[in-house]
Amino acid sequence: MPLSQTGRVEFANIGALLTMDGPDGRRPLQSASVVVENGRVTQVTGTAGPAPPSPANPYPPAPTITHPGADDVYVDCRRALVTPGLVDPHTHLLYGGNRSGEMALKLAGVPYLDILASGGGILATVSMTREAGDEELVEAGLTRLDAMLRMGTTTVEVKSGYGLSTEQELRMLRLIAELDRRSPVTVVPTLLGAHATPADHRDDPAGYVEEIVERMIPAVSAEGLAHFCDVFCEPEVFPVNQSRRILEAAARHGLARKVHADEIAVEGDISGAELAAEVSAVSADHLRATPDEGLERMAQAGVTPVLLPATSLCLADHRYAPARRMIDDFGLPVALATDCNPGTSPTESLQLVMAVAALELRLTPEEILAGVTVNAARAIDCSETAGCIATGRCCDLVVWQAYDPAMLPYRFGTNQAALVVKNGRMFQP
Repeated sequence: MPLSQTGRVEFANIGALLTMDGPDGRRPLQSASVVVENGRVTQVTGTAGPAPPSPANPYPPAPTITHPGADDVYVDCRRALVTPGLVDPHTHLLYGGNRSGEMALKLAGVPYLDILASGGGILATVSMTREAGDEELVEAGLTRLDAMLRMGTTTVEVKSGYGLSTEQELRMLRLIAELDRRSPVTVVPTLLGAHATPADHRDDPAGYVEEIVERMIPAVSAEGLAHFCDVFCEPEVFPVNQSRRILEAAARHGLARKVHADEIAVEGDISGAELAAEVSAVSADHLRATPDEGLERMAQAGVTPVLLPATSLCLADHRYAPARRMIDDFGLPVALATDCNPGTSPTESLQLVMAVAALELRLTPEEILAGVTVNAARAIDCSETAGCIATGRCCDLVVWQAYDPAMLPYRFGTNQAALVVKNGRMFQP
């Protein structure tokens, strides 16, 4: 439930404040405060130095909210950790139905591409999404966004991709715009018409690529419905030559580029990561099979890697992206995302992703927090509006039931957000 939107709000008695604003913002400020007026940060204070030892009880009491003046709100954070609102840079959260029935197939070891080839996977969701009514889809999307907000996520990228025709992809993007209008969460829209080849083009995949290039992308651009164009670049889905053609068409029509790259396999002499660098993509996502040459090209081209460890967890194949090599050997700014979708990552929780990133990707708490704030914002062209706490910006922050950032990936399986703030408006989980 929202608690306040306008007037002056002071978040005080913060035990550790991580603003993530520049290199210094990755070091906690102690005894900190943040002042917000009419939704924007006007003052950030605190002292640098080592954090005091955590008390015997590792869970801070809930923040208290008082009203010292008619238009003033005072939030006592009770020495808790405060960070920017989380940013989820890769989701497919607008869809109809569910695919819980595929769990048995995955447990039996059936590969995902085999499930897709038999009419399951993405194509099953396409059918359920096409059959669902507009309001039904919007209500389901709003429910997922509400779950994300309650767990600390304040900015979300949302892809189309369960329409797989020009008319249905336009419908999905219009509904994604409706999500942005009706949810407090900021929604960044992406066209993913190249998510799979639809059933009616099974024998003519080149014809579907032609539709994407000649009809779908121009129509989306003309209506201004998407910021990005994405493509599922895999040898058995959209191989590199088809993916390149789609992304080049997107560039001609003013859409920024993203690539689902090297999730399952790499084709021939060029990886999806190398294609992402070639077309100046903002991000390349998944990257479980990317060779070092692809990582080097990404680093040279400034492409942000977006890793989706909850997907690997759900696929149960124990293949994770080489996050440590990305950071240690190539200096890449790793971002993390849920990949929220009905088949391979049915979760809205970036907090779960943070835990898997620690346990399976071997990222440090500091790297993980950067991965769901500043690096994630960079991956969706939102560096000026999301991912950090800074004067002059809209206030997106989270007061955590924790004293230090290590607690966030450590204590998994529970919602640690005690208070979530979006554009200065407070929400209690």
